[in-house]
Amino acid sequence: MSNIYLRQAHPDDYERVVAIIKDAKKTLFDRGVNQWQKGYPDEDILKRDIEEGINYVLIQDGNIVGTAALQQGYDRDYQDISDGRWSEDSEVTYSIIHRIAVESGHKSKELYTALLQQLLTMSYHLGYPDVRIDTHPDNLVMQHVITDTGFVERGIITLNVDDGVRKAYQILLK
Repeated sequence: MSNIYLRQAHPDDYERVVAIIKDAKKTLFDRGVNQWQKGYPDEDILKRDIEEGINYVLIQDGNIVGTAALQQGYDRDYQDISDGRWSEDSEVTYSIIHRIAVESGHKSKELYTALLQQLLTMSYHLGYPDVRIDTHPDNLVMQHVITDTGFVERGIITLNVDDGVRKAYQILLK
């Protein structure tokens, strides 16, 4: 049994976060998923996430094996949704999980699930029971992880980066 927990990223975690994101970009490319293939997320975004205190790292047995940004408030890209709608019980503000990645070579589905579960706990702790996430329509692995964690597909959003059409998901924590 391994020891897994989440913590806020420190500035000295930056290189490890960048390495995990680069690894995830390669994995997506190898799977034929056209997500994160045009520079996004770049090193400046990752550094800003850490500086703003919204980057979290997943630790397994003392090693950083995953990373994600947990933005709070709202995101203008999430305001317009097509082919569906957000829940009628949606909050005015919410948290959004962005830039989620787990190092390859691990049992990634289990670690992605653990990372999402820990981020849900953190979101609730921060006062945001409405949590949203998106992924590329071709990223079937992430779609399964997201729905297996309890998120409900709500429709399509369009991001301003990275060929931005995305499937959008939401979970309301009680």
